[in-house]
Order: sequence, then C-alpha cells, then structure tokens
Amino acid sequence: MYRDFLKRWFDLVVGLAALLVLSPFMLLLTVLLFLANRGTPFFFQDRPGYREKNFKVIKFKSMNDKRDANGKLLPDNLRLTNIGRFIRKTSMDELPQLFNVIKGDMSLVGPRPLLHKYLPMYSVEQRRRHDVRPGITGWAQVNGRNSINWTEKFRHDLYYVEHLSFQLDLKILWLTVLKVLKREGVNQSQNRPMEPFNGYN
Repeated sequence: MYRDFLKRWFDLVVGLAALLVLSPFMLLLTVLLFLANRGTPFFFQDRPGYREKNFKVIKFKSMNDKRDANGKLLPDNLRLTNIGRFIRKTSMDELPQLFNVIKGDMSLVGPRPLLHKYLPMYSVEQRRRHDVRPGITGWAQVNGRNSINWTEKFRHDLYYVEHLSFQLDLKILWLTVLKVLKREGVNQSQNRPMEPFNGYN
C-alpha cells in the first residue's frame, strides 16, 4: 500500500511543504550562484530513474565553466567556487531536486540516481536499484555516503528496495538531517565526489 500509493502522496506533501519553507533561502542561493557562475545557477544532467527511464536531475551548480587557452574546462578544483564549496559541504546543492520529487521523477528517499554510463556495468541484482524511484537521500547516504565503497553502496540500495516502508523512510529522513548537520560521510578534505564506478564490484 505504502510502496505503490501512499509513498507518492508522502513525497508530494512533504516536498511541497519543504519547497514552500525553503523557497526564500533557495532564491537567495540562486541569485548568489547566478553571480558566481556568470548566469548559470543550476546544473542539469540526464540520469536513469524508475525502471531506468531517463529524466533530468537538477542541482545547484557548484562549479563555474572557466576554460584554459585551448578551450578545455579547467580541473574541478579550480572551477569550484567559494559558495559552491559551501553548498557541497552542507548538501544544499541537492535542494533543487525537490522539483524532481514534485514532478514525480524522484522520491524524497530512494537510491541516489547515478550516471547512464554505469547501466551496462550493473549485475542483475544491482539493476534492481531501479525498481523504485531514485531519491534525494537514501539508506546508503545515511550509512556512509561517499566514505563507503561501491559494493557497500549497492548493498544498502538493495536493502532499501527490499525493505521499503513508511517507517524506514522516516528513519532515513531523520538520519539525513543529523548527517547534514554533522557533515558526515563526505570527502570534504578533497572537495571531490567518490571515485567512479568501474563495474568491478
């Protein structure tokens, strides 16, 4: 009942409420990122969602588009803006995904949407992470996030798919708030995400 019907209503109600409460702050971030990134405050990227259907994930853009003399983008660490570093450390770059939730591409809780290039590398079991909508946060995120390896990350994703419930979603949302406040599970010292998945797990 919850998986097939009530979860979507939960996402809509909580997502709209969160967007209403956070909209003044998100508007301020949009203006600051507009100035820092020369007119492009948002980052859009194709990701596979529920049943591997494509959608565009939206995030606040943490890096500018500065290029070298040959027109090639500079390394990530040279393009990461000061405000971009801040929103990454505090996970605020994920806030625009509330629009993805309201639209129905994502859920508040579920496996994080990864890149399309990983799809051919998944095992049969790993592909089951797409049996539910991807989430802004998930079981893997509250159990290590970027500090765990891909094997553990997929194991947590599959645990969520198999045990999805209202109680588990509430637990994950609560733990997410605590993790964000403590800034746990992020490779902050290097200011870069986890190593790419290479299909060896």
